[in-house]
Amino acid sequence: MQKKVAIVTGAAHGIGNGIAWRLADEGWEVVAADLEATPEVSGVTSMKTDVTKETDLKMLVARTRKRFGRIDAIVSNAGIGEFKPLAESTLADWNRVIATNLTPAFLLAREAEQDLRAAKGAMVLVSSTRAHMSEPDTHAYSATKGGLVALTHSLAVSLGPDVRVNCVSPGWINVSGERLSKKDHSQHPVGRVGTPDDIAAAVSFLLSEQTGFITGAELIVDGGMTRKMIYH
Repeated sequence: MQKKVAIVTGAAHGIGNGIAWRLADEGWEVVAADLEATPEVSGVTSMKTDVTKETDLKMLVARTRKRFGRIDAIVSNAGIGEFKPLAESTLADWNRVIATNLTPAFLLAREAEQDLRAAKGAMVLVSSTRAHMSEPDTHAYSATKGGLVALTHSLAVSLGPDVRVNCVSPGWINVSGERLSKKDHSQHPVGRVGTPDDIAAAVSFLLSEQTGFITGAELIVDGGMTRKMIYH
């Protein structure tokens, strides 16, 4: 049988890389889109892509369609953070974060709509618990993550019943592999900081046939932190 095909953006490092490798291990053909080349293993094809450019995203979808003949899933994961005090934040800073974190999900849905409908496929947008809670000076980043949650249910209604659209909102994920303190881990109700594998497992679940009755939903994967009351 022909393998299902998924596009994963921001796949060269961190969460995106974990998602790409997880799906490949599960038998998907994965197109790993990033500004940097993604290490290719069995089932992973790297395509250099600047997600802030509409032409690049159109080419990404077209090249995937041409090479594999189908697109079954899209994981819009690429993102950056620009954390600055409000008075120091420029419009260019704001626009750069919006263009990287939020707009690509809309463009990918538009460009791949017919492919996804034909495949009865699915999309997963990678948001963040910053859609619901903030630290100071995270204005553009938080706005994009909240936008992704809203875009999720908007696309789910527009693309249903052919295409399911859900989002995953990670909490603290140790994408660098750095050594963390006992205090870092213990503040989480589950007793540890998250890993890219935790998010990859959630994405895999939402793309699977087990979740055929789930669309427009947000799955928070944060070790319980958004449910923990903290007083000082």
